[in-house]
Amino acid sequence: MINLKIITASTRPGRRGIAVSHWVLESLKLNPDFKTEHLDLAEINLPFLDEPHHPRFQNYTRQHTKDWSFKISAADALVIIMPEYNHGFIAPLKNAIDFLHNEWAYKAVGIVSYGGISAGTRATQLLKPVLSVLKMLPVSESVSIPFFESHIKEGIFVSSDILNKSLHAMLQELVKVDKGLRIIRGGS
Repeated sequence: MINLKIITASTRPGRRGIAVSHWVLESLKLNPDFKTEHLDLAEINLPFLDEPHHPRFQNYTRQHTKDWSFKISAADALVIIMPEYNHGFIAPLKNAIDFLHNEWAYKAVGIVSYGGISAGTRATQLLKPVLSVLKMLPVSESVSIPFFESHIKEGIFVSSDILNKSLHAMLQELVKVDKGLRIIRGGS
């Protein structure tokens, strides 16, 4: 079973993208391949980088960093759910990534992006080099949701066949890639 962490990147008050996260989490409930945990950056509420040492040394001085490190260390794979702001990925996500270093290595990552006409694809392309330099492996299958607000009805994300198929394909790829990365991480 894959220990999958679902990271909700948006922290904006009144955010609507949390409905996208709930859709992904609900879709995973009956999937026997995954044990999931939701990591909502709005609830985790990391301050702007406040550790005095480079994260590669893992010499953390703050409890919130130690807690974040523990959560990410336990992950086998991740799904990042994020909006696109101004053609890029959002600062709270970059901050959460930058808090750690070694904890991210050799983990498969699926990306669910949402936005207007671009569906968050520009943000996804900017995020991939950041993930790669930390030795994470973003899978090529992803979920890109254009005009995501049109899918939200009474606060609930209403998916489509295309989005459901995209999510299924991304999750199946995470299963495949995780098998290889477990060898690199030293597991079975």
